[in-house]
Amino acid sequence: MTDGLELFGDTRSRHAARQTWQRRQRQRRRRRIVFGTTLAILVLIAGAVWYGVRELLTLREVADYPGTGTTEVVVQVEQGDTTRAIAARLVSENVVKSVRAFTLAAEDSDQIRSVQPGYYVMRHRMSGDAAVHQLLAPAARVGQLSIRSGLQLDDVVLPDGKVVPGILSRISQASCAELNGVSTCVPPEELRRAIAATAPATLGVPDWALQAVLRVEPARRLEGLIMPGNYHVRPGSTGVELLVQMMSTSSARLQATGMPAGAQATGYTPYEVLIIASIIQREAIPADFGKVARVVYNRLADGMPLQMDSTINYPLRRQELTTSDADRATPGPYNTYLNRGLPPSPIATPSAEALAAAMHPEPGPWRYFVKCRADGTSCFSVTIEQHRAAVADARRRGIF
Repeated sequence: MTDGLELFGDTRSRHAARQTWQRRQRQRRRRRIVFGTTLAILVLIAGAVWYGVRELLTLREVADYPGTGTTEVVVQVEQGDTTRAIAARLVSENVVKSVRAFTLAAEDSDQIRSVQPGYYVMRHRMSGDAAVHQLLAPAARVGQLSIRSGLQLDDVVLPDGKVVPGILSRISQASCAELNGVSTCVPPEELRRAIAATAPATLGVPDWALQAVLRVEPARRLEGLIMPGNYHVRPGSTGVELLVQMMSTSSARLQATGMPAGAQATGYTPYEVLIIASIIQREAIPADFGKVARVVYNRLADGMPLQMDSTINYPLRRQELTTSDADRATPGPYNTYLNRGLPPSPIATPSAEALAAAMHPEPGPWRYFVKCRADGTSCFSVTIEQHRAAVADARRRGIF
């Protein structure tokens, strides 16, 4: 009996010891968890404190100018510029003292992402906040202009007497800003003199047009070479600098249309194709561009005079549907009634669509056309008899 009792007691002792050990293990685990959690919290608190201290120190150390600035300066924002890139340029122009000063101020403005490429009037030594507000002010943006197809370098008078500003007048207007109380406007006459007195290559005329434009009257050498679209010019530039800025953008646009390679299949030089495209632009609506292009090529192939009223009106700086007998009888390089072949230069700035038609004319036998509908649509004829009948019908219906 004694041995059995001792065995039973030993079993109870071992069970109690195991429970005690397990309890201590649980306590150790709880202590480890509490310690780990407490340590993590302390680390987070320490990190937050350090971050706050660092930000305070950073804010205290941001290099910034006070106030709204001193003298005015024109600064460019380029396509694709980030806020930081804009800030870096402002630092380089001494508009703001540091990139951080501008970017911190910009963080409070959602509009900063809407800043468009172009030129802006800023001031030297502006605070970051003042620079952000100035950049977003509509009046700060300068140097914008739009060129539409069909314009020529000089102003044009419409039949109703209205004057349509030409490309030179539009560049002149875009050049205008008030910088420190001084106007930056470059008059159209100065731009015209710059065209005549400056080597075409210096102005940025494409290589494929250089030799041809040297044979053109000097003041007309850029005619047709400034493509339609929006441009940005820097107020404060000279006349030559403004023209170089325009030609840099336009040359890229001409290349995008397929020039000069696209002219090869026509049998004419790229500059001659540009002349043809300008005539198409002034003679027709886009729906008829391909057929008018074919009329031009058919007439040239047959040795016929082009007989385009638009070329006669070009040096007269007017835009009318027809010309008088006296106009058509007046000699001149742009009189395509008296002269065979193409005029010496384009007569307007052609659209990409007109250039495409000049490079890829619609197949057909037409040699004549006349506007025969109120929407500007033309009727096309093969023979002179058909053409005369179409003209008489258009006149009878009051089209012209």
